[in-house]
Amino acid sequence: MADVPRIAVLTSGGDSPGMNAAIRAVARQAIAGEAEVLGIERGFEGLLEDAVRPLRIGDVGGILDRGGTFLGTARSERMFTEEGLETAVGVLRARGVTGLVVIGGNGSFRAADELHARGVKVCGVPATIDNDVGGTDTCVGFDTALNTIAEAAGKVRDTASSHARTFVIEVMGRRSGMLALYSGLACGADRILVPEVPFDIRDVCRTIVAGVERGKRHSLVVVAEGAAHAMHLAAELSPLCGHQVRAVVLGHVQRGGSPSAFDRILASRMSALAVRALLEGQSGVMAALRYTSVRTIRLSEGYTAERALPQELYDLAGVLAR
Repeated sequence: MADVPRIAVLTSGGDSPGMNAAIRAVARQAIAGEAEVLGIERGFEGLLEDAVRPLRIGDVGGILDRGGTFLGTARSERMFTEEGLETAVGVLRARGVTGLVVIGGNGSFRAADELHARGVKVCGVPATIDNDVGGTDTCVGFDTALNTIAEAAGKVRDTASSHARTFVIEVMGRRSGMLALYSGLACGADRILVPEVPFDIRDVCRTIVAGVERGKRHSLVVVAEGAAHAMHLAAELSPLCGHQVRAVVLGHVQRGGSPSAFDRILASRMSALAVRALLEGQSGVMAALRYTSVRTIRLSEGYTAERALPQELYDLAGVLAR
């Protein structure tokens, strides 16, 4: 009798809504394929510490709609060292792992690809609210984060209108403006500031003042954290615009909450595909959404392919804000 396949799964990097749905799909698809399943706690850090436990069908029940990741997650600098990689390979081999599913973003995929280069069969599932993984139209968690921001921005707009004020809303995105762009478009922001596009604060002020002159009772500026800090921006805008500008930093609330139906389904489709790919002998690949289909592509595309900000959406946001 042939050895039973053993699939391990971990969540790595920043948490993202839908990670639990992804773990659930990995476990149940693997079990349906007559494989054993191991859950690795606290991402790659947990792997290095051999924090591994079996996962059964019942262990992943009732988690589909839960935010966060019940396995836990962490960032691991040790996985980018030769010693760390050798330790990880050793743990996986000692545990008899025949395939590893890595759920995370581009940093996690870099480490996963290093494991692939050392003979570990690996498949990635892109899950990050930054939506900055290359090769896929969207990542698990992005849709939920957008809805969270849009809801919060709507509430900020209500009080901004009541007091005839300008509010600067800071969203996550150190290197990518995807969240800022899409959420700004969704909430009708007057200006959207992203790391990819330089801005002149005087031009931002002119946009706000022009709105006031047209009779607008409020203005919203959505800024990615990598473009500017909301508190500093508000302090600079107040004297320039001639009225009080307030700042709201949404922070980690963007990562939490029950995943949207879209993210639950996307996580399920991508993770089930990842398991099937591993059972078929594929490695060094990631699940990707292309239009309406999920498929496997090279894992390296996730962290090397440029994920450009959609210029047409950025231009559209400017037109609709007039």
